Amino acid sequence: MKEMSYKTYFKGKRITMLGLGLLGRGVNVAKFLAELGVELTVTDMKDAETLAPSLKQLKKFKNIRYVLGEHKLVDFKNCDMVIKTAGVPLDSPYITEAKKHKIPVEMDASLFAKFTPATIVGVTGTRGKSTVTHLLAHILERAYPKHTRQNFSTHQKFREIKEAEKNLGGHAFVGGNVRGMATLPLLKKTKVGDIVILELDSWQLQGFGDAKISPHIAVFTNFLPDHMNYYQGDMKKYFDDKANIFKYQKEDEVLVLGEQAYQNFATQNLGRQAAIKIKSEVLVARKSIVPKTWKIKIQGEHNRDNIACAILACRELGVSEQDIKRGVESFVSVPGRLELIRIVRGVKYFNDTTATTPDGNRVALETLSDKKRKNIVLIAGGADKNLDYASMAKLVHKTVKGLVLIDGVATEKLLALIPKKTSYPVCIVDSMQDAVRAAREYACRGDTVLLSPGAASFGVFKNEFDRGDQFVKMVKKL
Repeated sequence: MKEMSYKTYFKGKRITMLGLGLLGRGVNVAKFLAELGVELTVTDMKDAETLAPSLKQLKKFKNIRYVLGEHKLVDFKNCDMVIKTAGVPLDSPYITEAKKHKIPVEMDASLFAKFTPATIVGVTGTRGKSTVTHLLAHILERAYPKHTRQNFSTHQKFREIKEAEKNLGGHAFVGGNVRGMATLPLLKKTKVGDIVILELDSWQLQGFGDAKISPHIAVFTNFLPDHMNYYQGDMKKYFDDKANIFKYQKEDEVLVLGEQAYQNFATQNLGRQAAIKIKSEVLVARKSIVPKTWKIKIQGEHNRDNIACAILACRELGVSEQDIKRGVESFVSVPGRLELIRIVRGVKYFNDTTATTPDGNRVALETLSDKKRKNIVLIAGGADKNLDYASMAKLVHKTVKGLVLIDGVATEKLLALIPKKTSYPVCIVDSMQDAVRAAREYACRGDTVLLSPGAASFGVFKNEFDRGDQFVKMVKKL
């Protein structure tokens, strides 16, 4: 596929884009395609009023047709390609219609991967993929600050890029599941010798599976329960999508497994369950490879696992140990992931809005809890993803001095598991303003107010980023 330029490939195509959304990713894909002159149909179940911010950005394009508030089967059979967004149901009748008519179904990140001449590092996992992705980019950007590096992919396993890389400057790019970013437009920037680090969630990896491709270097941090509302309680279906990150790797490519992911493979034999034979070289990122003498800014034992994954990936890319150390030691938290926002009158406020599962909440509480006293005022709860909240309820009851719960089904589950009589105050709110106000009342000097929901955001907020943005905004007003 890479022999044909992307401009030639898209020329004259009639494309149906399933989903536009408000995060910016869909808008940027639509812009890219419209600028190439394709005949584009954008269809979304949201109406024009809801999508107004996105539609405004596409106003100048005359070659986009919109079908809003509904989908029509005819748009999925009278086209040359369907590009679907994340979260399209596994049993979508519209995707079934396209496949029935032998129309290719693509996704943003995997379609990019088909055409880019760059080396791709893909990062997935239930937790930690954002941190590993941004840590990798941070290390690479600082190892080669002026983009004058020679042969970015120096490891012998990537000699297929051959002599063309030599003496070329390389750049590091980030794409995939990154807020507001579409990956497809990176085709205009990437070249031989570049590295593209893609954060890949299970939905984006559906696209890699359909395209039967995997990244050159795959990083699989861990595998924990999530999105069970989407996968109907079936962890194997969830794993099948995740496994596309390594399923189509070649023998000379590399799979980096975090310790938890490796244990899952070893004890549950997930690879065999999915009938997948791992062809690539497997490296286990044990946190013991992270020197204890390094002065690491990001908190938590879980981040040593993330750092170990990044170290092994960087070694495969030929980055020196000195540059890896310098990058790790200068890296601070990713926004929305145990992010310290402010200290107000001796109270620390942390934004951990991307903790959308009980496991994510557990990591935050274990990292920030004072072992000598209860010091956490927790803002949690929200919408349910068909997850088990028993362990979260037990840990919350053990560690918090105040509990503020955002209205939703996950909150109802938590409340049912927490004793009726507690030594700490508990309240339910339906806005972030009320959540921050209540948390502030419960917190004293030396305490920590922690937004770590352990649940999804839909219902009260547009998405998890909106939830975090509102929290940050309120905290900055204190």
